[in-house]
Amino acid sequence: MTTAITDLYPTRGATETAVPRQDPVVWSAPGAPGPISAADLQGYEHDGFLAMPELITPAEVDVYRAELDRLVNDPLIRADERSIVEPKSQSVRSVFEVHKISEIFGALVRDERVVGRARQILGSDVYVHQSRINVKPGFGASGFYWHSDFETWHAEDGLPHMRTVSVSIALTENYDTNGGLMIMPGSHKTFLGCAGETPKDNYKKSLQMQDAGTPSDEALTAFADRHGIRLFTGKAGSATWFDCNAMHGSGDNITPYARSNVFIVFNSVENAAREPFAAPVPRPDFIGARDFTPVR
Repeated sequence: MTTAITDLYPTRGATETAVPRQDPVVWSAPGAPGPISAADLQGYEHDGFLAMPELITPAEVDVYRAELDRLVNDPLIRADERSIVEPKSQSVRSVFEVHKISEIFGALVRDERVVGRARQILGSDVYVHQSRINVKPGFGASGFYWHSDFETWHAEDGLPHMRTVSVSIALTENYDTNGGLMIMPGSHKTFLGCAGETPKDNYKKSLQMQDAGTPSDEALTAFADRHGIRLFTGKAGSATWFDCNAMHGSGDNITPYARSNVFIVFNSVENAAREPFAAPVPRPDFIGARDFTPVR
């Protein structure tokens, strides 16, 4: 039987509420070994993100980009429930659980340049809560509206604490015009509980266009006024690590230049998912994992 746990971050109620973060940002002890320098860890704690100009090499980018192209063009993958398509164009938008579908992306998850940084930030062994490739072809690929990932992972997947980190690795160049990632620096220090109940099977709609768990315009304006907005650009192979509660989003891509990335979410094995805090049932495992096996 699952032990009852206090809900530190109420959400999906009658009103929108903001509460201070109750958890650390960096969970490892000061001076703990790892690939991230003390100065970069301090910046991550302060801003909620860490940008890296090169996490993987150009030769590796070619390998991962070819694998992305193979997956999104495979009819069997497209027909799988783990593939999400654009509502208008019907082109593939995301493919989930790529670390299990693809040996190549599975190896990337186990790469010490990747998982080593996750362990250092979270101060423990980690497992993959979610992985996916995101495809933003030119001429009209839609964006992802402003949100905190933790709000959804807490409400719908049952993650009790903010002990989760994401990494977005660019497989195409991120310009300031092709729908790049935007984050509000420092927003990870406040949890914004959204208003409105979670519909049954909400994930089927939210993966195409966010609805439940969406902050109000007034709250987003207040956050932006307080924290500002950082837009991330960089060459293919660059990466952005960001805290699970950072307010972030991305715009549509109406340029001719595609923006594609691989996105990996690491969660502490000490923060395993429980029953959802604000949803009728958990989301499917390919979106919010229930296999807590540590990455080795």
